[in-house]
Amino acid sequence: MASSSDLKSTHTTLTAIERYELITRNLGEVLGSQELMKLCEEEGRLITCYWGTATTGRPHIGYFVPLAKIADFLRAGVRVKILLADVHAFLDNLKAPLELINQRVSYYSYILRAVFTSIGVPIDRLEFITGSSYQYSTPYNQDCLKLASLVSERDARKAGSEVVKESDTPPLSGLLYPLLQALDEEYLKVDFQFGGIDQRKIFTFAELYLPKLGYCKRIHLMNKMVPGLTGTKMSSSDSKSKIDFLDSPEEVKKKIKDAVCVPGEIDGNGILAFLNSVLLPLADLKRNSDSNGKSPFASEDAPIDTLFSVQRKREKDVLHYSNYEQIIEDYQTEEPVGSGNFKLFPSDLKVSVTFAIQFLLKGIKEIYESDPKFQESNRLAYPEDFVNTDGNKKKKEKKFVPKPDWVIEKEKEKEKEKKENQISLKSVKDGLDQLKESA
Repeated sequence: MASSSDLKSTHTTLTAIERYELITRNLGEVLGSQELMKLCEEEGRLITCYWGTATTGRPHIGYFVPLAKIADFLRAGVRVKILLADVHAFLDNLKAPLELINQRVSYYSYILRAVFTSIGVPIDRLEFITGSSYQYSTPYNQDCLKLASLVSERDARKAGSEVVKESDTPPLSGLLYPLLQALDEEYLKVDFQFGGIDQRKIFTFAELYLPKLGYCKRIHLMNKMVPGLTGTKMSSSDSKSKIDFLDSPEEVKKKIKDAVCVPGEIDGNGILAFLNSVLLPLADLKRNSDSNGKSPFASEDAPIDTLFSVQRKREKDVLHYSNYEQIIEDYQTEEPVGSGNFKLFPSDLKVSVTFAIQFLLKGIKEIYESDPKFQESNRLAYPEDFVNTDGNKKKKEKKFVPKPDWVIEKEKEKEKEKKENQISLKSVKDGLDQLKESA
């Protein structure tokens, strides 16, 4: 899409306000907006940020949301560090088994680089860092222990409640998750951390506790959470709610066709949310960087400022949109009023969104299919997704995790109590015999 020189030169022509607006547009919340504005006003100041992702389940198109925003950061001259959080992946209730962590780090590195390349973001502007490359160091662990002595169990649990996987018997490792994420801001030497709105509790936790270690409080930027195709959060563990980066055009078409997209309704509409958070920003990136100034999601005869076009099957015409507000207006406009027939109908919108996603994934698939090492990393990272030579899908092996002694003792006590409270068949028979004798 965009050339390296386009992204490198953009920020030098921006005013401080334009730079700030580019960094913060389409975000859900900014903690420290005044501090960020001051950084934008400092001439020659290199702003640095990091975005982290735990290397657990397969990355899906929901990742386009933060990655499209990272493209904005680069256009604004921000230095971006991508943290492949392998230690976090293990701490989060063993979401990534130890024997697969290195393979998943490798796959994440391949797939994220492919995605950035496909949307026109030069990867030489990005710095990829693996968490374990510094999180096992002595200074880091000393700070982690200092933090552990300051933080209550309640605060640690609360901070990670929106991110760490819940269970009836959560391991202690989950309490360390927010501590490490807070320390990462200092050890990666960044001005702000970027993440989803679900990270807010961890961000405020970091703002509270880092100064207690003598480190400065960082700025935090949060993007909105995009609903999945089923209307819930897009999740790696729910195949129906997400589209994989390596899905075929046919799979994309089927999943979009089955997606929840209620006529006239905006809330919980994953199709509209993805359009707003990913497709329109990427269309704008393309339009502003290419010599022809055209969006890849606009029809050939569309006006020059068009970002997205939708062909209406019933009316046999094409609607052109230059912003999200126009799309929302047509999506909620009935023709005629009260008829239940909307100007922009879900079935027409889905066709255009399907085309746009297929266009984005095509470049990723081409990179994947041309790189045997990329393909091998996929097989090693997610062996359960591949079949044996006999055509049968491999059964996912359950990893044995020994239970703590206190859990075993508690289970024994419950079992003993259960047995004591049970009425045996023999005791019932004896009771009946006694009644007969007394009668």
